[in-house]
Amino acid sequence: MPYLRIADAAGLLGVSDDTVRRWIDAGRLAPGPDDPGPRTVDSASLAALLRDLHPREAEAPVHQSARNRFAGIVTRVERDGVMALVEIQAGPHRVVSLMSREAADELALEPGVPAAATVKATNVVIDIEGT
Repeated sequence: MPYLRIADAAGLLGVSDDTVRRWIDAGRLAPGPDDPGPRTVDSASLAALLRDLHPREAEAPVHQSARNRFAGIVTRVERDGVMALVEIQAGPHRVVSLMSREAADELALEPGVPAAATVKATNVVIDIEGT
C-alpha cells in the first residue's frame, strides 16, 4: 500500500492526526494524491521519517543481549514510597514498567521525557483476536 490514512500514520508515529497534517503542510511528510476523500500520507515518506526519528543504531545497544527495544515518550509516572509505575508510548505500542522509585528518580522520568523500554522475556504470550 503506497499511501496511509492520516489516522494510521499518526498511530505509527505516536502523534495526533493534527500533528501529521501540520507535518504534511510543513513538508516533513509527503502527502498522498489529492483525491476526493480522506487525506493520505505517502508511506515511503512516513518510513523515512520513522527511520530519522528512531535511528537503527539507537535501537540495539552493542553491549546488550535484549533486542526488543521500544523508543518512545513517557506518558505517565506514578510514584509511591518504594515503587514507580512508568508508561511509555512507543508509536502504537504502550509499554508499562514497574521499577523502584529510586530508579525512576535517578532517571528523572516524567511525562514528556523521551525514553526507551527494553524487553527481554523468556515467556511471551501470543493471542489471536477472535478466538
